[in-house]
Amino acid sequence: MPPGLKAFLQRWIITTLAVLVAEHFVSGIRYDHWRALLVATLVLGVLNAILRPLLIVATVGVMGALNFLAGLRVALVTLPLQIALFGFFLLAINAVLLLMVGKFVPAFHVDDFWAAFWGGVVIGVVTMILNSFTRTGDARVIFRRGPDRPPTDKTGGGSGPVIDI
Repeated sequence: MPPGLKAFLQRWIITTLAVLVAEHFVSGIRYDHWRALLVATLVLGVLNAILRPLLIVATVGVMGALNFLAGLRVALVTLPLQIALFGFFLLAINAVLLLMVGKFVPAFHVDDFWAAFWGGVVIGVVTMILNSFTRTGDARVIFRRGPDRPPTDKTGGGSGPVIDI
């Protein structure tokens, strides 16, 4: 199997499992049959690959423009609030994409924004955990004891961003 196809299938399976977990824990997300689940996760993957980066860049641009208009002093004073707001916007982008999947796939249902919001949180956490176990994607969660620090670049065994606990 070609490596690109293998990586695509792994990500699709992980996304499907994450949506299954979200469907189980979030009451406003459901699907009618397994084909709808597969189509919904495929559409979600496409939207995450194409539309999500554009929405994130737009969010950063708007926040940067507001900082420019407010001035350096106000921007520095409100920095903690801006960081929290940016985190919320990232979760809101995930929710909007999940709502769009609910609109595009007729047999996949997302009731409202808050169901999509909490579904996006669950999908993100489950995806991060499964990607860490399967070594799919760039993010890693590594539990270490002792003074050793993980490599910060991709040389010497590092493979991207690491959450070191």
